[in-house]
Amino acid sequence: METFRGSLLMVIAMLAFALEDMVFKIVSQSLPLGQVLIAFGLGGMAVFAAMARAQGQLVWHPAFGTRVMLVRSLAELVGRLCFAIAIALTPLSSVSAILQAAPLVVAAGAVVFFGETVGWRRWLAIGCGLVGVLLILRPGVSGFEPASLFAVIAMLGLAGRDLATRAAPKTMSNAQLGFLGFSVLVVAGVCALAWTGGAQIPSTTDWAWLAAIVGVGVIAYMALTGAMRSGEIAIIAPFRYTRLVFAMILGIAIFGERPDMLTLIGSAVIIASGVFTLLRSQRK
Repeated sequence: METFRGSLLMVIAMLAFALEDMVFKIVSQSLPLGQVLIAFGLGGMAVFAAMARAQGQLVWHPAFGTRVMLVRSLAELVGRLCFAIAIALTPLSSVSAILQAAPLVVAAGAVVFFGETVGWRRWLAIGCGLVGVLLILRPGVSGFEPASLFAVIAMLGLAGRDLATRAAPKTMSNAQLGFLGFSVLVVAGVCALAWTGGAQIPSTTDWAWLAAIVGVGVIAYMALTGAMRSGEIAIIAPFRYTRLVFAMILGIAIFGERPDMLTLIGSAVIIASGVFTLLRSQRK
């Protein structure tokens, strides 16, 4: 029963993340990218600060200033900022597909930074997953979109964040980590707005979209946390790839996207490689 609950929570989390990306893409068409990031970050900070206080915890954990957490914040800053740019400029489905390669990069990074052992089968799966990314990017051919490189940088940044999270102090609660993560969004937004300028007063519709993105963002984070703490991870973790399915459905239905055959093949290769890597790591 716990495994079923965890799997359901994972699917809910991935749906919420896909909706978050969709709303972000919509609202960034009427408001500056940096302004959306700042509003999203401040809203999430307020929610997680309230959660931390309700649980009798410090909102600002002393470990936030340690080297590991500073590295984590820097990686998340790069990942979040580049992901936001990619969402705004490129198809939702292709960005989400590239993002799914992050667990493969984490698996490779764990060998370098934590001395974990990866057998030849998982190395082969990691290599295949990266080939899947190249199929989506298509560098050097007519279908190549330079803006898609922001999605690759975002994927590397978020993988770095996940690696640094493994070394985060165990005393930090999910609410405190959530507060830190959303505070990084504010910094990313300030950087983007300082570069582009052009802040404006949101309309009533914009405010509604901004409230929606905070709501689904918090739901996604909480559902993901609940999923990873329930049942058998080997069964639950592969459900994270449902995010790509939801993203493609939303991209087609809302933005009129039509993923071509190479994008679909690349997405399938990334998903198959990721699921295989997760299952092999759980067997180990």
